[in-house]
Amino acid sequence: MSVRTLGTFEVLGVSDRGFLAWPFFEERHRSLAVELENWCEATIHDAEAAEPDEACRALVQELGSAGFLKLCVGDGESRPDVRSLAICREILARYHGLADFAFAMQGLGSGAISLFGTIEQKREWLPRVAGGEAIAAFAMTEPECGSDAANMATSAMRDGNEWVLVGEKTYISNGGIADFYLTFARTGEGEGSRGLSAFIVPADAVQVVERIEVIAPHPLAKLKYDNVRIPADAIVGEPGEGFRVGMETLNLFRVTVGAAALGFARRALDESLAFASGRRLGTAKLADNAVTQAKLADMATAIDASALLIYRAAWEQDEGGEDVRRSAAMAKLNATESAQQVIDAAVQMHGGLGVTRGAKVEELYREIRALRIYEGASEVQRQIIAKDLLREHRA
Repeated sequence: MSVRTLGTFEVLGVSDRGFLAWPFFEERHRSLAVELENWCEATIHDAEAAEPDEACRALVQELGSAGFLKLCVGDGESRPDVRSLAICREILARYHGLADFAFAMQGLGSGAISLFGTIEQKREWLPRVAGGEAIAAFAMTEPECGSDAANMATSAMRDGNEWVLVGEKTYISNGGIADFYLTFARTGEGEGSRGLSAFIVPADAVQVVERIEVIAPHPLAKLKYDNVRIPADAIVGEPGEGFRVGMETLNLFRVTVGAAALGFARRALDESLAFASGRRLGTAKLADNAVTQAKLADMATAIDASALLIYRAAWEQDEGGEDVRRSAAMAKLNATESAQQVIDAAVQMHGGLGVTRGAKVEELYREIRALRIYEGASEVQRQIIAKDLLREHRA
């Protein structure tokens, strides 16, 4: 089946409702959606059929050759456009999770360079990332503290014109296939999160200790930094500025995690509509059943609510101005949690087929689960929202 049926064309208002039905977008966003839809139709078939490392490398090269990875790095002077990133992640996720992964990790792994890098760092790495010639990775999570920056143990010590890194990282996306790791380490300028710095570490200096298999086959690994020496100018930002570097990079991409979840949910609804319309239930079709219709209505409503939250938050980030942490947290929280419910409903509707390896809804069920954890778990997003509400109320 074609995945165009209820895809991003509907979200962006490119359907008969007209583009102006959604006020968050400009004409360039509509053009991007059409271009990427056409590219996906022609290029993405069944990425999971290939070995994940091989498939991910190929997708990075193809996305780079097609020009889409330029959106991840911006123009070297201004921040990447969050609405464009969200549109890409939604469309790519609707076609295949690994395509979204390949796109997103190029942005996350190079985001610190885009936002805080020197002119030389940007010139060296961003064109290669944008062209799909260098695979990027973001290395913050550690075995003992997760992504809790305040308790990070990996250290970096200055030794003349070099930094020496010692420590371990785990659950690092693109681990084992990356060309460089944007690595966070403790440099001691202050206690807790105030004493961190960020570094560009070439992959050949890092030891891949273990490849990690997860329910959705993506390249992940545990890394070891065994007295890794890198030049003094490999630091991104100033010493002790690593927490800010990391948080602003994550904040830039947090809304787009919700967009990926939205893409998964849309595909689940597409699959459910097609299945229900063709499945016999007695003398009628499954789609004629009132219970099925109610479920489809709930799925569609949840999807539209997520889309509004996501693209409102993306628009606010692009427009600048006031802090958008609350709207970004709401967008990620609602989109990922509701996508899990939508996909679960799709699996239930498919019956035994829904839990059969190779069925699209079974694949979506595996893909969606991690999005409720990474880049700020749902519990963290709820804390962000509540604390912001309480602070506003007390003021």
